[in-house]
Amino acid sequence: MQPAPPAADPHAELLERLRAGDEAAFEQLVREQTPVLLRVARRLLRSEDEARDAVQDAFIAAFRGLPRFRGESRLGTWIYRIAVNAALARLRARAGADEVSLDQWLPRFADDGHAALAAAEWPGDTGPERREVRERVRQAIDRLPETHRTVLVLRDLEELTTDEAAEALGISPGAVKVRLHRARQALRTLLDPWMRGEQP
Repeated sequence: MQPAPPAADPHAELLERLRAGDEAAFEQLVREQTPVLLRVARRLLRSEDEARDAVQDAFIAAFRGLPRFRGESRLGTWIYRIAVNAALARLRARAGADEVSLDQWLPRFADDGHAALAAAEWPGDTGPERREVRERVRQAIDRLPETHRTVLVLRDLEELTTDEAAEALGISPGAVKVRLHRARQALRTLLDPWMRGEQP
């Protein structure tokens, strides 16, 4: 059975106009892509101003890099990766400023190999409870070290594949899997006291 051909890039016509220097095409690209790029930049940087600066950096880099874009990925995917890298560059520039150790939030195990403390049940997933769970999860994600938080954001919130996250971060797929596993474990530990009703 032959593999399915890759789907046509819905931005193919826009790309041709961009390459021709069409100013309206540039305006269209910015208008269409800005909401998605701002979303991921906000999640990574946790700062509205820095997110907007990163997106602006991404568009500048994309416009300059357009002559080298060979169309091996979709135009939207290509610009998305540039925006992720622009946000990551800003994160690296401030690395260590708010970095904490993840080890304190990893699960503890008894001598027999079982968890020292059983995981609590998650609260309900409807109405006000659902909104509160999402807010608590967001707050807990913000407490994770940048290297682990970034992987969690790209994989679980932005829904990139392991390979896409690895490419964006410049690390191996195996490293993405390890960081993601540890980030999820730490996130569970951070949320556990609240799920047990030990925190208001």
